[in-house]
Amino acid sequence: MTRRQMAARAPAARAPAAGALTAGALAGARPVSYWLDQPGAPGPASPLAGRATARLAVIGGGFTGLWTALLAKERDPSSDVVLLEARTVAWAASGRNGGFCSASLTHGLANGVARFGGEIETLERLGARNLDEIADAIARYQIDCGFERTGELTVATQDWQLATLRESAEANRALGREPELLGRERVRAEIDSPTYLGGLWDTGGCALVDPARLAWGLRRACLDAGVRIHEHAPVTAVHDEGQAGLRVHTARGSVLAARVALGTGVYRPLLRRLRHYLVPVYDYVLATEPLTPAQLAGIGWRHRQGAADAGNQFHYYRLTADNRILWGGYDAVYYNGGRITAAHDQRPGTFALLASQFFTTFPQLAGIRFSHAWGGVIDTCARFCAFYGTAHGGRLAYAAGYTGLGVGASRFGANVMLDLLAGSPSELTELSMVRSKPVPFPPEPVRSAVIQLTRASLARADRNGGRRDLWLRTLDRLGLGFDS
Repeated sequence: MTRRQMAARAPAARAPAAGALTAGALAGARPVSYWLDQPGAPGPASPLAGRATARLAVIGGGFTGLWTALLAKERDPSSDVVLLEARTVAWAASGRNGGFCSASLTHGLANGVARFGGEIETLERLGARNLDEIADAIARYQIDCGFERTGELTVATQDWQLATLRESAEANRALGREPELLGRERVRAEIDSPTYLGGLWDTGGCALVDPARLAWGLRRACLDAGVRIHEHAPVTAVHDEGQAGLRVHTARGSVLAARVALGTGVYRPLLRRLRHYLVPVYDYVLATEPLTPAQLAGIGWRHRQGAADAGNQFHYYRLTADNRILWGGYDAVYYNGGRITAAHDQRPGTFALLASQFFTTFPQLAGIRFSHAWGGVIDTCARFCAFYGTAHGGRLAYAAGYTGLGVGASRFGANVMLDLLAGSPSELTELSMVRSKPVPFPPEPVRSAVIQLTRASLARADRNGGRRDLWLRTLDRLGLGFDS
């Protein structure tokens, strides 16, 4: 079962009426990402002005772009690298997520086995190595981002989900890992919620980070290595100038580069082909005020694991460094037509729904308030994990489609792009995962109809003991596997 959101509800969907508890808890919540609303953000770099040249131009100042620029300098410190960001570093998905840094490159083991079964052992090995190398880079560059290798606890809140946890434990053990399968009492000894029936604790495959501080630290490391960064420099076009290279245009200047790495996610694809593979899905998140010592003791959470429930529509949650609970997920939204706008970052009905579900999960925290409420766009593709490719005769490479699990996998994507741009086969470029593409989405309005139908079917499956209807079974047979 993949556990990240894909299909979503129509914008007109109704949330349950918020009670006094929920309304009071949300009153005064700041409409910005908690991560981005903290001291320490670097001042913006100047926009690009005039004409410049570079060996490598990186488009996008999120994790994919930052890792690409830094790794390019690590591979060749003399290489001339420029990074262009439309707003400021980490402004988009990289500064709005839950901060779960997973070793999985395939959006979970089950999704990887289903799609890339013949090379899953290699992908798992590469993913574990990638997470180790992220930890090493954070230490080496002295990035203060609260990196905690706590693992992730998946909890069952309905009887049918217990079988899912057992299947996941068996699949992990087949690869030599030993996740802890917990019964009701043991899982509640880890995090105390009356809704928990059991749990599966992957103790080593996930770390928690402050994603904004990780991005800011990578930005500093890039600058120290000699990368030229320009912010408030949205790229408008990439033109092929033959032997001279690719010209990357911004509003006030351009860069002529021998190679280009594209890491913009779902925002305004500069390659027309990417529009067929990506859809923008909005994810919404709440953060509480800091828990008091008594409140924290009331729910346990001594090991500070990241957590998620095992439904198709699922919540993910974790503690921050100052002991807030970040609580997000469940009500992922695709707005018909796929339009991306700042107005979609706020969705009061979804915030009320999330708050109500929070207090159902943790009734002992009645009275706590939420300090932040925000939304952001996930670059979603039909196979739930990133895909890769080249254009302009191999001089431009791209990585996109992380579907909510890009905090860790983006570094792997950066290495894939650099290998593709090098033009010589490598272990990464020979992977089936790298050489293949997801199933494209149909054009609108069929695209919206398919996504909304899938979202409704997933919700129905959660209500009906996990039983998948004819529509979901058809998608399964087609290899689309829409699980969440």
